Amino acid sequence: MDWKTFQALLSGVNKYSTAFGRVWLSVVFVFRVMVYVVAAERVWGDEQKDFDCNTKQPGCANVCYDHFFPISHIRLWALQLIFVTCPSFMVVMHVAYRDDRERKHRAKYGDTSKQLYNNTGKKHGGLWWTYLISLFVKTGIEVAFLYILHRVYDSFYLPRLVKCEVAPCPNQVDCYIGHPTEKKVFTYFMVGASALCIVLNICEIIYLISKRIVRCANKIKRRNRNIPMHREDYNDDLQPACLEAGPEGQASILQDSKQVVCTQAS
Repeated sequence: MDWKTFQALLSGVNKYSTAFGRVWLSVVFVFRVMVYVVAAERVWGDEQKDFDCNTKQPGCANVCYDHFFPISHIRLWALQLIFVTCPSFMVVMHVAYRDDRERKHRAKYGDTSKQLYNNTGKKHGGLWWTYLISLFVKTGIEVAFLYILHRVYDSFYLPRLVKCEVAPCPNQVDCYIGHPTEKKVFTYFMVGASALCIVLNICEIIYLISKRIVRCANKIKRRNRNIPMHREDYNDDLQPACLEAGPEGQASILQDSKQVVCTQAS
């Protein structure tokens, strides 16, 4: 797999991301992609060759390996990295769609016409929803792959020895896993990095939703401040105060469009 091309494509997401998104991207590249390419692939190597069973029965070692390792860790992590980064391309494609609309609009109405978007990369309207949906999808994919890893191998723990009784093995045979300690350390590390990415995604979801709520609340406040108060509102609000203005008798109200004057009745 050409990870350099993959990194170049995903780096375009960085300029449209929030602070949490940039941290998530750094974690993916530094703690997952780099570790995967530099170390994990070499540690696993030829897994089936390093899987040694104490029997010479033809086919027994192959069947036992397939029974205990139906999906290779290293290939499962490669699929996870591909799937978990694909939703980020939704944002890039949405921005490209906005740029294309803006270009066609200017070609049709001229450069002096009003722009469709002040900033095509700003997370407003449909792009905000695309970004939020991509976060939910990434979180779901991370959780799904952690569940698959735990379900297939029964836990995140990697034993040194497994006992196999699958045919065509003549009896219970002992099979030994190559580099079990190294593989266990990398498994825990990749699981921890995946959990950290889930936490960052959740934090970014909370940040986006809370920021949107605050923005909507501020719009409502500004809208309420700009609503003019009608004459009836002055009358209803200030008449009780005018009625209590005089020590005796009933007060009369003199009002126009700008002010309300309370005078004591003679």
